[in-house]
Amino acid sequence: MKSAGLTTVAVLALAALTACGMPGAPQPPSLELPRIVQNLQAGRKGDRVTLTWTTPRETTDRKRIKHLGTTRICRAVDVVLPAQCVEVAGRLLPGQTLLAATASFTDTLPKGLQETHPLGFASYAVEVENARGRSAGLSNQVVVPLAPTLPPPSRISANVTAEGVQISASGQETPLPAGLKSAYHLYRRSQGSKDEVDLGEPLSMEAVGLGYTMNFFDHNAEWEKTYLYKIAAITVEPLRDKEERIEGDDTSEIEVFVHDIFPPAVPTGLGAVSAGTPQQPFIDLSWTPNTESDLAGYNVYRHEEGAEPKKINSELVKSPTYRDMAVQAGSRYWYSVTAVDLRGNESGRSAETSEAVPQ
Repeated sequence: MKSAGLTTVAVLALAALTACGMPGAPQPPSLELPRIVQNLQAGRKGDRVTLTWTTPRETTDRKRIKHLGTTRICRAVDVVLPAQCVEVAGRLLPGQTLLAATASFTDTLPKGLQETHPLGFASYAVEVENARGRSAGLSNQVVVPLAPTLPPPSRISANVTAEGVQISASGQETPLPAGLKSAYHLYRRSQGSKDEVDLGEPLSMEAVGLGYTMNFFDHNAEWEKTYLYKIAAITVEPLRDKEERIEGDDTSEIEVFVHDIFPPAVPTGLGAVSAGTPQQPFIDLSWTPNTESDLAGYNVYRHEEGAEPKKINSELVKSPTYRDMAVQAGSRYWYSVTAVDLRGNESGRSAETSEAVPQ
């Protein structure tokens, strides 16, 4: 009986310990490996490849990173990167990445690499290490073409015309390797804006000695606005069953104020017909309408023989017709008309026509 009582006490004690909770199995210490970067992106401009990614904030075991190590920038040519970083294109120290939500690195492609692999590509990945130089592995990989780009024109100028803005440029001819094609493009942005519009290739381009000249035309520029223009070459490389576009370096921007000092065309087809009654005669005028989109109206000029023409309308005439009620029977009058745009630019006077008022 005594033995059974002791056993009962032991079972109750064990149950009490279980109810109070026992410590779980011991956990291994964290390796503090930064999580692998999954959103590496790449963009190329001229010789420069800019990589961006989100800086890891947690370890692989979901703990907050306390001490970040070096970030290695890995590059391989014409092959997909292996599981380990072989060629290191650059390094970012902890102080360059720890405080920034988005990290970035710009790799300058060597000229020799572009010349020896003009139809090839470079693969990039990043490897974020902990303070002890260990990592969880390479990031996702991105690919950029290695084709060389043409230098921008050395000279660029602008001229505002009645039809729009003419952009002229010139530079030295530079050959491209076989299999590549390139074309210059004109870019425009409004003053105060970062949004650019690609206006396309030049209207004309010709060789001059060892160089070239070319002309672009912006027909859609709006009057009384300021624009900034630049030119860059775009190289097209066939890569992995698709065409990759590589934008070269830009010219410096030129600022152009599109000021309208250009009058509308001189009106044509002016005719005059006398009508009315002897008590109230008048002369009706009509002419071919102008087609300018910024036309505001017309002015009508009249004179008698030997006198100077004078404007007879008090406000702009909106349609290509006018009735002159201030005429006298037995007199002859000579007429001409001008066109005026929204900014007050006035054309020259049309060819005159004359009409006599019967007695």
